[in-house]
Amino acid sequence: MTSQPAAASPGGAAATRPVLPAAERGATVIPDKVVARIAARAAREALAAHADTSAAHAKLAAPHASVTAGSGTARLGLTLDLPYPIDLAGASRQVQHYVSERVAHLTGMRVTEVTLAIEHLVPANGLEDRRVQ
Repeated sequence: MTSQPAAASPGGAAATRPVLPAAERGATVIPDKVVARIAARAAREALAAHADTSAAHAKLAAPHASVTAGSGTARLGLTLDLPYPIDLAGASRQVQHYVSERVAHLTGMRVTEVTLAIEHLVPANGLEDRRVQ
C-alpha cells in the first residue's frame, strides 16, 4: 500500500493516510435508463447511414431501447423503424454491431445481447408512386 501525506494538522504534525487502490474505493453505477438512452441514440446514429435521403430519415420514428444490466454486463432490446427497400439482415446486423460497440465504449459495460424488433418498414419514396392504375 502506498501512503500520501495529508495536510498539516492544527498541532503542526503531518498525519498520513493510506491511499486505497481504485478498485477498493467504490464503483460507478450507471442507471438502466441512462444505458437505454445511449443505446437509442446509437441506434439513431446507425440508422442515419441507411436512410439515403433526409426525407426518408425524417419519416422514421425514433428508436426505443430497454436494458437489463447487472454485474458489468448489459442486454439491450431495441424497437425501431427501417427505411424500405433495405437489406433487412444486413441492416439489422450493422445496427446491432454499432449499438453494441457504442454502448460498451461509453459505459464500460460488456454488451452480451442486442435484440431488434422492427415495428415498421417506411417507404423512402412514398406509396403513391407504386400503385397500379
